[in-house]
Amino acid sequence: MIQKVEHVALIVTDMEKSIAYYSSMFGFSLRTRRQNKHRELAFLKHDQQPGFEIELIRDLVPQAGYSDKGIVNHLAFTVENIEEAIRFYKKRGLTFNSETYDTANDGTKTIFFYGPNQELLQFVERGEEGE
Repeated sequence: MIQKVEHVALIVTDMEKSIAYYSSMFGFSLRTRRQNKHRELAFLKHDQQPGFEIELIRDLVPQAGYSDKGIVNHLAFTVENIEEAIRFYKKRGLTFNSETYDTANDGTKTIFFYGPNQELLQFVERGEEGE
């Protein structure tokens, strides 16, 4: 049976830029990095989410590409206060996809933005029913 979510894999075009982005912007750190003849991989961990990682994949050989396999719509990060998060990350240069966040009927607040490889990312402040 399933015990936990292990990781989410994101296809990247620039490994250095991607590692730097997730590290400096969100506090992830590099756990391991490796390469084979087809692709380069990096696994990022976060102290607040032990056991969950972001896997970054950069294809070295286009024919061996993961990039044409499947799709992940977006990666979401929980924040305590979305208004504070928006102010904080705007100061760090992050541009959001809308001027303000959306609010669901349970009070959950969400806002989207893009990462360095045009991957869709989201901040989520959970409402009462979503806790």
